[in-house]
Amino acid sequence: MNFFQNRYALIIIVLLISLLSACQPEGTRSKMRIGYMNCNSEEETLKRFYPLTRYLSQKLGVDFEVVPVDTQDFSERFAAGEFEFTHTNSLVYLIMHEESQLKLLATEKRGRYGSHTSGSIISRKGSGIRTLADLKGKRMIFGPQLAPSGFLAQYDTMLQGGIDPEKDLDYYAIPSGSFKHEKVVYGVYFGQYDVGTAPSLDLELMTSAGKITADDFNIVAESPIIPYCTFGANKDLDPTLVENFRKALVELTEKDVVSYQGEELKVLASAWIDGYETLEDSDYDQLRAMAKRANMPPYQEF
Repeated sequence: MNFFQNRYALIIIVLLISLLSACQPEGTRSKMRIGYMNCNSEEETLKRFYPLTRYLSQKLGVDFEVVPVDTQDFSERFAAGEFEFTHTNSLVYLIMHEESQLKLLATEKRGRYGSHTSGSIISRKGSGIRTLADLKGKRMIFGPQLAPSGFLAQYDTMLQGGIDPEKDLDYYAIPSGSFKHEKVVYGVYFGQYDVGTAPSLDLELMTSAGKITADDFNIVAESPIIPYCTFGANKDLDPTLVENFRKALVELTEKDVVSYQGEELKVLASAWIDGYETLEDSDYDQLRAMAKRANMPPYQEF
């Protein structure tokens, strides 16, 4: 056989191995775990991402397990080897990229900014708080500290605008429990705080769901856009598997379905996602700059 015949035969063998692996019955294939960051609650995380995980299992011939992980525990549990793939917000991705050389795979697309989002600072309409200068001496509620568009982006926007949250606010708080971003919005709406932070996407979604109206709030400031939620992979995984995982994500369409618990479910709709996009690590440099200015992980200096 000549070179081209050998190459053609090799391609056929690789394709057959891939097909046979994908056709293996569940329970007999290799097992791997995907750590999914809990956003609003563990229950919501499981409901959203079980169908997507099942789709990836069928597509790649690997039995993937869903592992819900609290945000503050993510880096430590990943370093301990509890899961091989990750789904986190973009700041947690940066932390693990810095600490464990996490490999960037794909970024979610959702809402008007697609694979990006921004952070907004809001006040109640009629409060008289309309500019960053108006924040001095006010009571403020932030989202979770590791939320890039619920804390970091707004904290940095204030610093850039000449307002130091540690010195210029009367008081600020961070809510506990589930559904923290909605708690922030409602805390401002019901007057418990003068001003608050919220991902612009959450304001968009809450408005479309009828939970709030655009006339309820002033947008005091909006940050530059930064990457949205991100899939990553352990740096030591098989590069072919990692690439196939990435391709499976970015090639997903709104028509793709999966059988789950006796139903045919649309994969993207079940996960509340518009799709996935391949970004470069340099696309996260805006977020890196914010974290450095705000003295936030993974660049904090004590």
